[in-house]
Amino acid sequence: MTTDRLTNKLRGTHIALISTVPYFIVSQLSAQIQFLRSLGMQVTLITSPGDELETLPPGDDLSVILMDIPRKPKPWQDLKALIRLFSVFRHGAYTIVHSTTPKAGLLCAIAGKIAGIPIRLHTFTGQAWLTRQGVIRRVMRFSDWMILKLSTHCYADSLSQRQFLIDEGIAPTEHISVNGRGSLAGVDLQRFSVDLRADENINRVRKQCGITGDAFVITYIGRITRDKGLFECLAAFERLQHQCPDVELLLLGPIDDDSGQNIIHRAEKMTHVHYLGYQSRPEYFLAITNVLCLPSYREGFGTVVIEAAAMGVPCVGSNISGLVDAVDDGVTGLLVPARDDGSLYSALERLWRDRKLLATLAVQARQRCEREFSSSIVNKRVAKEYAKWLEEARS
Repeated sequence: MTTDRLTNKLRGTHIALISTVPYFIVSQLSAQIQFLRSLGMQVTLITSPGDELETLPPGDDLSVILMDIPRKPKPWQDLKALIRLFSVFRHGAYTIVHSTTPKAGLLCAIAGKIAGIPIRLHTFTGQAWLTRQGVIRRVMRFSDWMILKLSTHCYADSLSQRQFLIDEGIAPTEHISVNGRGSLAGVDLQRFSVDLRADENINRVRKQCGITGDAFVITYIGRITRDKGLFECLAAFERLQHQCPDVELLLLGPIDDDSGQNIIHRAEKMTHVHYLGYQSRPEYFLAITNVLCLPSYREGFGTVVIEAAAMGVPCVGSNISGLVDAVDDGVTGLLVPARDDGSLYSALERLWRDRKLLATLAVQARQRCEREFSSSIVNKRVAKEYAKWLEEARS
C-alpha cells in the first residue's frame, strides 16, 4: 500500500497513544508520531508529566493529555487514572487507542472497552513479571492476560516474545502478532547515522565525557535498574580493566528505582566508569562507542540495539527473548547467558582483542538494520495495520 493510499485511508482519524512514562514515548515513538501526523492523523498522547515532551514538534494535529499513571501498583491512584482515562475516551471521539507499557495497557484496555472505542490495540514490550515471584508475579501475569482479553488485537515487538506469551497460555495465537521482524518503531537512519562518527564529533564527545586517546568504549543505554543486568555489567567491566587497561564504560539513562541508586553508588567508586544520566541525543555517545552492552534479565526487543547497529556498533547482550531477535548472534553481535558476568567479560574481552571480528560485526549490524529495521519501513507497517483495523471496523 502506497503512502498516498494510506493517507486517503487514515486522514482525519483520531488516535490516542498511551504510555505510563513520557520518556518511553519520546525515546521510542517520536519518529512514528511524526509519520502518523504526515498521513493526516490527529494524534493525542496520554502519559504522565515529564520535560521530555517539550522536544516533540507542536502542531494542531498533536495534543498531549497529562495523566498521573503510576508504574507500580497504587490502587487509589490507579482507580483515579482509570476513571479519568474513561472520561477522556468517552468524550474524545477517538477511533483508535494504542497503548504501550504494562500499567497503561491494562487501564487503556479496561477504559477503552467500557467507553466503546472501536479499535483497542496494545503492544507488549517485555514482561515485567518475568523476574518476579509469588503473588506479584501472578497478578502481573493476569494483567497481561486481561489486556489481551479486552483489546481488539495485541502486538509483541519481537517474534520470541510473541512465542513466549503463546507458550505461557496468555495469548491465543490469533490475538497477537508481530510487525515484520519486530521492534516498536524501528530506527531513524538519518538521526542514527554513521556520519556522526566523523573525527570532529568523536573528539568533541570524548572530551565532554573525559575520555582521552583511543580508549575502547563500552556503552550501556537504558533505565538504570537491576533488571538490566548492570551489576553484572560493572563486575565484568571491573575484571576487564585488569586485562585491557584502555577500556572505558559509559552509563546513560534515568535512575529507575532503589537498585538503580545502588548501581550508580557502586559505579562512582570505580575508575573509568562515567554515569551521564538521561541523554536526549544518545546517538552522539554511540558515535564514540565500540561495543554496546545490554545484559538484561528481560527485554521486549531492545530498541537501543538497532539504534547502535545503525551506527555500526555491535552489541553484547543476554541470550533472552527479545534480544535474540534484535541481535543475530555471531553475525551482528554476541549473546551470553543472563546473570553471568563471567561470560559477559569473556565476550567483551574477545571483541577488545579481535578487532577484525569487531569490524565485521559492525558492518553486518548496520546492513541488517537498514534491511529490516528502518523506521520508514516499520512505521509504514504500523500504519497499514491501522488502515486494516479501520476497514474491519467499518465493514
